[in-house]
Amino acid sequence: MPSTPPARLTAWVHGSVQGVGFRWWTRSRALELGLVGHATNRPDGRVLVIAEGPRADCERLLGLLRSGATPGRVDLVVESWSDAAGGLVGFVER
Repeated sequence: MPSTPPARLTAWVHGSVQGVGFRWWTRSRALELGLVGHATNRPDGRVLVIAEGPRADCERLLGLLRSGATPGRVDLVVESWSDAAGGLVGFVER
């Protein structure tokens, strides 16, 4: 079975997601899935999540972000997909 190229998930998470452990929680879930990338607080109160790895694992992370089981309160997750750009190591909070 041919392997699929890695994907990049860009997710803008809206809601009460800063100062509640959301980035730490996201990092933990991403590392469990073997993904690389970062979760970054933005000045407007959103968190930007960039994750790269197998598309199925990125989709699992997206599902977790939308699960209602996150710290804080997620009102909306806006996603976009692209080919992995590479150059990321580990998964970090910014």
